[in-house]
Amino acid sequence: MKFGLEKIAALCEELGHPERAFRSIVIAGTNGKGSVTVMVETAIRAAGHRTARYTSPHLVRLEERFVIDGREVETGALRDGVATVRAAVESLMHRGVFDSPPTFFECATAAAFELFRRARVEIAVLEVGLGGRLDATNIATPIATAITSIDYDHQAQLGGTIEAIAREKAGIIKPGIPVVCGPLPPAADAVIREISKARGAAVIEALDEVRIVRREHDASVDVRSRTRTLEDVTMALRGRHQLDNAAVAVALLDELANQGITVPDSAVRTGLTQAEWPGRLERFTRGRIEILLDAAHNPAGTRALASHLQEIGWSRVTLLFGAMRDKDVWHMLEALAPFCELIVCTTAPSPRALSASELAASAGALGRTVEAIADPAAALARAMEMGRPIVAAGSIFLIGPLRDILR
Repeated sequence: MKFGLEKIAALCEELGHPERAFRSIVIAGTNGKGSVTVMVETAIRAAGHRTARYTSPHLVRLEERFVIDGREVETGALRDGVATVRAAVESLMHRGVFDSPPTFFECATAAAFELFRRARVEIAVLEVGLGGRLDATNIATPIATAITSIDYDHQAQLGGTIEAIAREKAGIIKPGIPVVCGPLPPAADAVIREISKARGAAVIEALDEVRIVRREHDASVDVRSRTRTLEDVTMALRGRHQLDNAAVAVALLDELANQGITVPDSAVRTGLTQAEWPGRLERFTRGRIEILLDAAHNPAGTRALASHLQEIGWSRVTLLFGAMRDKDVWHMLEALAPFCELIVCTTAPSPRALSASELAASAGALGRTVEAIADPAAALARAMEMGRPIVAAGSIFLIGPLRDILR
């Protein structure tokens, strides 16, 4: 990781500013930013606009990060786009503009901009990679922004307090450009409001603008904002936390409508009912065993997962867990332990991952039976031997390979 906008700015200039070829929406947040990105892009596409979305990281294939009109970019097109970016990087290196290469994420972001320009995209929804202020996506000048949530994660890069993390995420707020906010801790909310006021950016509180109420006798919800009423909506993405994400998405779509971008009620409904975001409370069945995959990768994420397990009545599950070295593993596991009969720790396929044995050492004090199996496929096989529901969580770098096995 090398934070800063200098290299992505120079790279975009070398490419002829592809990020200016379309309107963009930038979405940040500790959790929920990917879900909101998918809901918003799905709705705008359903409204008849030519859309794209850029998300990270990917589960299995790099192509997943680049979606144009609802389809992953083809490998050949991605190769061509990356070749163009590579040529630009080599030219900048040769001329001494760069003294070292850009990061992987900077190159991927530049490739996204180039691909979207070539596809003549009208509106692109960009998910921030990490933080906001110094993230490569922040080179774009958006028509609207959103901050879905703020909690503890990536403290080494973003700071050790909620206020410090909020300041980094508030870096996406641009002068005069509205920012939609999900529910935030008071300390974070104060920072966002301070920075928004200084930049003349209106703050739109999603939960003040959009009310989502669960129906009493089924799984659907009613959605009401100042300009819309949608009844009997069955959310595509599971979990109570997705209702807050949906409120952010609807508030953002209402703001786009205020700016003259047509997004009818039917399109908003499509965004909520047809959004596809794999690896987020995603269920598989193998024989009589149910398996729930969730990319929860920080304490706030595992608390949301625990809430969902309580809601669906799962207990005495087998937890298949892998996490990165920079994560607050103890508090992640603490939220899930009450639902577990067995915790199988494994090593996610990433150089940043904690080993299965290191995770097992942390989990040992939770009062649950703990096993360490380094290979994720073998760990999954062991979990299935238990014959109980399986919950896999801890890192998207674990969920991707497990999902590939299950599919």
